[in-house]
Amino acid sequence: MALRQLSFKRPSIKPLTIWLASLGLLLLVGAAGALRTFAKGLQVTGLSDQVPWGLWITIDLSAIALGAGAFTFSAVVYVFRIERFEPIARPAVFVGFLGYSSAMIALALDIGRPDRFWHPLVFWNVHSVLWEITWCVVLYSSVLVVEFLPVLFESALFDRWPWLRDWGHKLHRATPIVAILGMALSLLHQSSLGATYGVLSGRAIWFKPSLPILFILSAVSSGIGLTLLVTILVGKFQQTRFLRLDLQREISRFLGYALLAYLYLKLWDWAATSYYSHAPGTAQSLARLNATTPYTPTFWLLEIALGALLPLIVMLVPRLRRDDRWVIAACAFVVVGVIVNRWNTTLSGLVAPPDWSPGVLGTGAVASYLPSMTEVAVGLGILAYALTMFTLGVKYLPVFREISGDE
Repeated sequence: MALRQLSFKRPSIKPLTIWLASLGLLLLVGAAGALRTFAKGLQVTGLSDQVPWGLWITIDLSAIALGAGAFTFSAVVYVFRIERFEPIARPAVFVGFLGYSSAMIALALDIGRPDRFWHPLVFWNVHSVLWEITWCVVLYSSVLVVEFLPVLFESALFDRWPWLRDWGHKLHRATPIVAILGMALSLLHQSSLGATYGVLSGRAIWFKPSLPILFILSAVSSGIGLTLLVTILVGKFQQTRFLRLDLQREISRFLGYALLAYLYLKLWDWAATSYYSHAPGTAQSLARLNATTPYTPTFWLLEIALGALLPLIVMLVPRLRRDDRWVIAACAFVVVGVIVNRWNTTLSGLVAPPDWSPGVLGTGAVASYLPSMTEVAVGLGILAYALTMFTLGVKYLPVFREISGDE
């Protein structure tokens, strides 16, 4: 009797498993960088007394800006009672929560002594913009947790604890009050982030009152853009829709108007400080920047053309905003534009120093900065954290709700 040859079929590895395994490796890389920073301090970074803010603060500012869709849509739905936007409010809160938690991880490492994070809450310095930002970020992060808990308790993970789900429903009834508080706090600290640079009289390139407003408008635009982007992309992956077509086009048009306001003020800001004005401090700072960094090309190409003008055209032209491919590309460009803006804002005023520094009189030398491998490792870890949490949230939490048809 002939023996039948046994064939073993290799188990297929799902793409989701590969994706999560890759993110897990990046998380380990980030954890290694964080442990090295905790053990040896900020000397393992490329930061210096001349350039004290670098990659981590850029990640912090970018994550906070990209998470601004939470307060925008929460205000639209729960404060202004425009309930047709409710399908995107929940994804906006989720993205906002991930953005702010990512920012707080970056801050915990950047302050050098994370064990003293509580000092601004106890030792008040009311004359410091950073003190006000600290309070607003802590309070608004708490608001996001309160807004996100009802979503978390609705998942199947909490089927064993129905009392938590009931408590989450009661908490949801307070959403209008929480949304008002969140809108006030978010507007305060988004503008204060810009004011951090705008009040620095020693840094002529950023010493202007327009930065708080520009930070708010860019955050609103990028927050809406990222929320719309991930909502459409998740729908594409799951071969469904989470937004009615008319609502998606309305949100796209709203994003276009927000970009229009931002671009208008951005260009006038540039004209007032760099074109019509020839103040010595600003002119010298720009000359140093253009001689040593790609500031001007990135400003015009990535911030203005790709990050604002092109998405604005897509969102305000009906034929283009009806095409998902154009909308996806436009939202991605908005995200890239705000990240480049935060990078330029964070480093430009530091790389081009003032004409004086403590203990060094009359120097105009341009400082240098290159992120160390530890900074890059931590940055990749933070990105992996956000992507991992987003992936698990999409899979296990009722963040996105499928619609039936495009009515």
